[in-house]
Formats: sequence, C-alpha cells, structure tokens
Amino acid sequence: MTTIDEIRERLAVLDPVSIEIDDDSALHAGHAGARSGGGHYRLTIVADCFKGKNTVARHRLVYDALGDLMRTRVHALAVRALTADEA
Repeated sequence: MTTIDEIRERLAVLDPVSIEIDDDSALHAGHAGARSGGGHYRLTIVADCFKGKNTVARHRLVYDALGDLMRTRVHALAVRALTADEA
C-alpha cells in the first residue's frame, strides 16, 4: 500500500467529504527527512467534524488519525482542513 493510500485509509475515521493529497517528496530530495524515508505531502481535507474547531484543533484531529505515520512514512505534512461550508 502506498503512503497516500495509507493516509486516505487512516483519515476515513474523520468521515471526509473530500480528500486531496499531493506528494511533494521529489521537491525535497536530499533533505534530511527525505533521506530517512519520510515523504513530504500536501493535504486538503473537507469534513464536517471540523465545524466549530480552530486550525490547531483541526490539525490535531488529522495528526491523531494518522498516528505513527507522522513518525515514519510522513516527514512533513501541510494541512488545509475545511468544513463543507468553507470549501
């Protein structure tokens, strides 16, 4: 399973309306995180569970869902977390 597939699978617990994931790892070739195997990704996720939550709380939900991926296969993750009304 690719890292992007694994990210999608783990984020399913947030019941997203949509998820877009871009792999920017090639832009960071030679970077310390890239050398250790961790990838660089950009995520846009739309989910109703973000309603009433600030940016930090939204990111925390994403990071909690990803769990150990953030210490292993993901070195950097740029997150854009929106509600359906914001998208």
